[in-house]
Amino acid sequence: MIESKAYRVLLYYLYVPIENPEEFAAQHLAFCKEIGLKGRILAGLEGINGTVSGTIEQTNQYMEAMKSNPLFSDIVFKIDEADGHAFKKMHVRPRKEIVSLRLEDDINPHEITGEYLSPVEFFEAMKKEDTVIIDARNDYEFDLGHFKGAVRPDIRNFRDLPQWMRENKQMFENKKILTYCTGGIRCEKFSGWLVREGYEDVSQLHGGIATYGKDPVVQGENWDGMMYVFDERISVPINQKEHVIVGRDHFTNEPCERYVNCANPECNKQIICSEENEHKYLRGCTPECSAHARNRYVVEYNLSEVEVNERLSRINL
Repeated sequence: MIESKAYRVLLYYLYVPIENPEEFAAQHLAFCKEIGLKGRILAGLEGINGTVSGTIEQTNQYMEAMKSNPLFSDIVFKIDEADGHAFKKMHVRPRKEIVSLRLEDDINPHEITGEYLSPVEFFEAMKKEDTVIIDARNDYEFDLGHFKGAVRPDIRNFRDLPQWMRENKQMFENKKILTYCTGGIRCEKFSGWLVREGYEDVSQLHGGIATYGKDPVVQGENWDGMMYVFDERISVPINQKEHVIVGRDHFTNEPCERYVNCANPECNKQIICSEENEHKYLRGCTPECSAHARNRYVVEYNLSEVEVNERLSRINL
C-alpha cells in the first residue's frame, strides 16, 4: 500500500459574482493565514481562482469552509499530494478579472462558452477527422508538455491569444476545435470567445489537464511531457501509461524538463535548462544576460570577477 503524503496542493476556480473583491480578499487572506495555508488566490467581480498548499488537515478545513459558503458550494477542487508546501507565502489579491483576455466586451462563461467534454470524451474527440487541438496556454507551458498533435500558439500571455487566432485564422476554418488549459479556467473564456467569433464546433476539456491526468479510464494517455504549474513544483506528471520528454534544453536542444529563470533581473525569461548548462552559462539565456552586471547567479554563488571572466571566456562571449 502506498503511503499518503502529509501535504496537498489544491487547484480550483469558480465563476461566481463577488460583490466586494477588496473586502473579500482581505477577509479571505486572514482566514487562510489563520489555518496555515500558503498559496496564491485571485478574487474578482467574476469569481475566484486559486492554488493553495497545506497539510491534509489544513486543506480539509479550507475545502469544508468554502463548500459551506453558499457562494462557493459548486467549487470543484483538484487535489495533488505533495511532500511540503508548494508556496513560500500566502497571497489573496483582488482583481478586476480572475483571468483576462483584455477584451472590451469580456466573455461571461455563464452566457457563452464551448461544449464541455469529460476526459474520456476529449480523448475520443482527439481521434476524429477535421479536428484541431488548440493549447490555450502560454508557449513556455506548451514547451514542457502538451497533447499529441496540439497547436502551439506563439504567445507569452493568455491575453494575446485572440490576436494570434485572428492572424492564423486559416488554420482553423471549417474545423472541429478542441481546446484545453491547466485547470479549465482559461478555456471557459477562450472557448466562449471562439463561439462568439463564429466558430461553430467548439469544445473544451472540462476540468483541464489536471483532471485529465487523474481520470481512471484515460490515465493521461495522449499527453507528452509534464504539465507546467505556477508554484514551486514547476511541473507535474500527467500520463500514467508512458512518459515522453518533449522539453528541449535551451542551449543544446537535448531532452530536458528542468525550468529556470534567466539570471538577468531585467530579463527573467523562463528557459528549459540542465543543471550542467545552468552553471556553464551562468543561468543567462543569451550571452548578454550571462554577462549582465547584475547577474543573480553570480551573486547567488558568490563568484569572483576572475571566476566570472573565466566562465564567460569558455562560452566564447
